[in-house]
Amino acid sequence: MEFRHLRCFQAVAEELHFARAAERLHIEQSPLSRAIKELEEDLGTRLFIRNSRNTHLSRTGQVFKEHVPRIFTALQQAREGVKAVAAGYDGQLRVALSDRITPPRLSAFVMQCRGDDPEVDIHLIEVPLSQQIRGLRDDLHDVGFAQSDEVGDGLE
Repeated sequence: MEFRHLRCFQAVAEELHFARAAERLHIEQSPLSRAIKELEEDLGTRLFIRNSRNTHLSRTGQVFKEHVPRIFTALQQAREGVKAVAAGYDGQLRVALSDRITPPRLSAFVMQCRGDDPEVDIHLIEVPLSQQIRGLRDDLHDVGFAQSDEVGDGLE
């Protein structure tokens, strides 16, 4: 089963007319019919009941039609997730804390992060300053807070 099969199925299932579905997909009717036939062979069942006048979804076609939008949604979410990770976002924020950072500052930071992205998982990790600096360099922490003037080389 290929992505094009799903797109073709969805168009025919919504239009219930092969010519209109082909027009909607900007393809000829013959490749559309072939894609539906390949999909039906792959699934081992007929998805459409066709006659000279009408096209209807079979019972299995109706069930499949319920699943196809979820497949497209899952693919879109996967695409967005991969792009986000490639851009440096992975849905979590690893915060290293040292020197007993004051709660008011930390609370404001966490609230701002939650406001910017409610879905982000914030992990607070309390570590000694030297370990925090090492963890920031080694990409174990995304951000670090401490009450110290010491900043490791290469860190801001």
